[in-house]
Amino acid sequence: MGHTFSFTGERQVRTFTCDCCGTDAERTWAYIDRDGEACAVFFASGYHHAGGPEIYFDVILGTWGTDDHSDHVTFGARYGAVPGQSAAACSLVTGGAAAPDSPIYGTKLDRAAALAHPLLAEFWEVVDFLIETDPVVTRFIAAH
Repeated sequence: MGHTFSFTGERQVRTFTCDCCGTDAERTWAYIDRDGEACAVFFASGYHHAGGPEIYFDVILGTWGTDDHSDHVTFGARYGAVPGQSAAACSLVTGGAAAPDSPIYGTKLDRAAALAHPLLAEFWEVVDFLIETDPVVTRFIAAH
């Protein structure tokens, strides 16, 4: 733990219409380096759902720079209101659930598999990095 993360290359941002409620949503994605080496790709999607705003994070951890995706795993988290809590929180969800099946995602981990995975702590470090430094994510959280 205690890695230094940074964005690699150009961050992408796209506004789109949410399929379930028709509101505008915003997605950002980019490669992330850990201590100077490529380690992940992330997708963060912010939704303005009637039940409250939420962000879904998909983080693909693994080796980058080759066509071999055999060590890729995709974690997922949802940031938003949680029943019984006064503040928003992050909770594990199935990684890449809304994404098409593609080798780049590797194994899409559900909550149980993510809780048992050795890269879980690194996933949470990446999510913390995104909440603190990604302009789209920080703006979304600050607005709600």
